[in-house]
Amino acid sequence: MGATLLEKAPAKVNLTLRVRGRRADGYHELESLVAFADLADTLTLEPDNKDTLEITGPFAADSGAVSDNLVLKALAAAHIYIGGVRAGRFSLEKNIPVAAGLGGGSADAAATLRLIARVNEIAPNDARIMSAAQAVGADVPVCLASRPRIMRGVGELLSDPVDLPPLAGVLVNPRVPLSTGDVFSKFAGAQSGNDLGDVPCGLGSLVDFLRLHGNDLTPAARACSPVVGEVLQALESLPGAKLIRMSGSGPTCFALFSTPSEATTAVRRLASERKDWWVQAATIGAGNV
Repeated sequence: MGATLLEKAPAKVNLTLRVRGRRADGYHELESLVAFADLADTLTLEPDNKDTLEITGPFAADSGAVSDNLVLKALAAAHIYIGGVRAGRFSLEKNIPVAAGLGGGSADAAATLRLIARVNEIAPNDARIMSAAQAVGADVPVCLASRPRIMRGVGELLSDPVDLPPLAGVLVNPRVPLSTGDVFSKFAGAQSGNDLGDVPCGLGSLVDFLRLHGNDLTPAARACSPVVGEVLQALESLPGAKLIRMSGSGPTCFALFSTPSEATTAVRRLASERKDWWVQAATIGAGNV
């Protein structure tokens, strides 16, 4: 039996999200600047055991049926696109809220494929790994390396990595799951706006840049779950908040601050005011793969 292997699965944060239109197959074309937080699920693999999955952690109870988990779907995709892979006993510590707009399931699937690559001595950039990632879900390819990128199409078109400064952030989830499908069903149509273009790397210029490029899904998410508006309003009231935004299809929203100490102070204040919400300080940037 081989040694136990471990991979972190960092939360994905959509710093911007533009819906550029709907394709003939029903999927939406997106353009999004994606970064990763130091908040992460943890996935371990004990090779050569029977292929199983155990889920623990603060959000394990929200993760649904084990048989439907994206870890096992990623394993199944690996068998299809690579064939004959070794795996074993997976253990997932679920620290990222579920159905939250933070790509937790996609990050878990990507971590699964990285573990499979390691135990089978496959290069992490092997084209078969990317094919399996695309088969599992739209956000899985960008989660493979968990580096800031511009993601386009339905997630299959990725820019080169983008240099971003570490961003002191506060993540807030109202503990109300929100289905991506429900949000898109409320989406009114493609929004106008410029392409992202070059992303600045200085903190001040980056924040100014982000203010010009929002999240097109916010109105639809608020229509599905009005608490999203409450979260955004609460974040706007925090001293020192430089940018307020929803991530992905919600309901998690975030605020950016100049320093980690400002973010920590904001967490203490908001957590004391809204004990029913999940409130977390995080550094947003390249993640922790």
